[in-house]
Amino acid sequence: MPQLLIELFSEEIPARMQAQAGRDFERMARDRLAAQGLLPEALTTFAGPRRLTLVAEGLPAAQGDRHEELKGPKVGAPDQAIDGFLRKTGLTRDELTQKDGVWFAHIHRAGRPTPEIVAEMVEEIVRTFPWPKSMTWGYGALRWVRPLKRILCVFDGEVVPFSIDGIEAGDTSEGHRFMGSAQPFKARNFDQYAEGLEKHFVVLDPESRRTKILEQAKTLCFARNLELVDDEGLLDEVSGLAEWPTPVLGEMDPAFLDLPPEVIRTSMRTHQKYFAVRDPATGKLAANFVTVANIEAGDGGKAIAAGNARVLSARLNDARFFWDEDRKVKLADRLEKLKGVTFHAKLGTLYERVERITALAGELAPLLGADAEAAKQAGRLCKADLVTGMVGEFPELQGLMGGYYAAAEGLPAPVAEAIRDHYKPQGPTDETPAAPVARALALAEKLDTLVGFFAIDEKPTGSKDPYALRRAALGVIRIVLEGGLRLSLREVFAKAQGLLAVKREGTTDDLLAFFIDRLKVALRDRGLRHDLVEAAVEGDDDLGRIVARVEALSSFLATEDGTNLLAGYKRAGNILKSEEKKGALPSGAPVEMAGAPAQETALVAAISLAEPEVARALQHEDFAGAMRALSGMRTSVDAFFEGVLVNSEVAAERENRLRLLAQVRDAMGKVADFSLVNG
Repeated sequence: MPQLLIELFSEEIPARMQAQAGRDFERMARDRLAAQGLLPEALTTFAGPRRLTLVAEGLPAAQGDRHEELKGPKVGAPDQAIDGFLRKTGLTRDELTQKDGVWFAHIHRAGRPTPEIVAEMVEEIVRTFPWPKSMTWGYGALRWVRPLKRILCVFDGEVVPFSIDGIEAGDTSEGHRFMGSAQPFKARNFDQYAEGLEKHFVVLDPESRRTKILEQAKTLCFARNLELVDDEGLLDEVSGLAEWPTPVLGEMDPAFLDLPPEVIRTSMRTHQKYFAVRDPATGKLAANFVTVANIEAGDGGKAIAAGNARVLSARLNDARFFWDEDRKVKLADRLEKLKGVTFHAKLGTLYERVERITALAGELAPLLGADAEAAKQAGRLCKADLVTGMVGEFPELQGLMGGYYAAAEGLPAPVAEAIRDHYKPQGPTDETPAAPVARALALAEKLDTLVGFFAIDEKPTGSKDPYALRRAALGVIRIVLEGGLRLSLREVFAKAQGLLAVKREGTTDDLLAFFIDRLKVALRDRGLRHDLVEAAVEGDDDLGRIVARVEALSSFLATEDGTNLLAGYKRAGNILKSEEKKGALPSGAPVEMAGAPAQETALVAAISLAEPEVARALQHEDFAGAMRALSGMRTSVDAFFEGVLVNSEVAAERENRLRLLAQVRDAMGKVADFSLVNG
């Protein structure tokens, strides 16, 4: 079947926009083709530095005939309503039919040639493409990310004729800006197009560009007994900067290696898009870098390497200047400057925030087995690096540079480590602080953020989270769980709120609910169900205890005893709810009644055995043991429902059996709220 090939060729597309542009191109084309009844067998897009390409296989030569039935107004509706419906359908009143008192229009549309539909589709896509930023150029009104130069549009080997603001669609593309002949070439299908691009030094597929960069860079390093430092984000970015990516290994002045390695890597990555290189023997950075050129140089890249080395030296000289100058002023002497930096209009200055973090870190430290004075010292200095030259130049190094400067001053190692790590974890793959003082400070920093913004009612809404509060909450959860810490969230929220100048009723309750939602997300990634979190919370605010309960509950419900006991609980709950609607349930404990069925007597005995075992297990937070104790009731509960009629005609029997079911429900409810468990 026919093939459709489209290329939108422009000036350079920013690398950060390319992947999404490819997805948007595919989505918009697929939706518009489907709306016209055209369903390709395969549709693929490619995004690169200067072009968006789409190829669709298996499209029909023409759209099939279509018949539509449109529902109109009721028979007897005002003439205005009927006339409006007629205008919409293009029919006359005589051509309408009625069914069940409603007018219907039956419209037959002959199928159109696919090229005609494609021409309309491409123009609509170009004019409505959702670029994050776009521009106009020359005297035209068309907007595109950068000036649009060419449109290649070919269907079944023939050009689809149309024009968009003077840009005529054709069968012509062009290759690399500098390499090769730099002459346009023609393509009437994807094979010709891909072959033409390769001959003209363009790698079309982003994944192929990525692979080429990675493999060649590693080969260059291996030849010199070096090792490329992995950087997936940078690899993604540079693969969108060059159409014919060519890695080049360069050298830098070894004297710069006395700078902190993070400074060197950040300077390389942020300003120059270079990959760092390490010596595998020592694990330390080597005096080398890998840059990705867009050409194959005749001298093997020597001139490119030398030029890039000079630029890098200039950047690292700046970094050295900041490093040397910053160490001349102690962190403590920088605190006064924080008084002039606003954290938030309603939450005060950075200096006031530091005071809160310091006090909170001091209160948290004893709970974590950390030295309170060290935690307070680290808290007092943790934001001082924000007013250093290095962090001003490289904001992503905040905290890290504070740790280096603290160590250079000779401050205790736990203090320097805490300053360095107090922003951690900043993402799901980031490590959490390991040392007690660092944990105390990291928790204090995040809790101050969370409590502060909740107190001024700046909570996340929908997909919007401008203050990254979800990330902060997940950070707290990870620190607590991975550190095996035991904290009452309500207590630490109260401590943090007590340090704020602003107060809001309900802040603690809102925060606790927010944390439980975040905990569900964290546990879902570990394969645990969100309903089990709800069942295990039971008014608890200790994350470690909640998770232990969830894990035990999950294991219990995976067993046959757990599944059957849950079913028994649900059945008992339904009976009790029904009775509660009629009036209050009978009070008191069930008794062994004379002449009672053996199943009833057995359940009374089973509960009597289980309840003290459950209580002892819960006292020691042995939730698995509590579940085992409950499982001892499973057989008796099953037998009770099979052999005993709860709604006995004898009032005393009925009341005793209701008390028995209430006791089963209450015994299980001490372990978890099984009514919230699905299934």
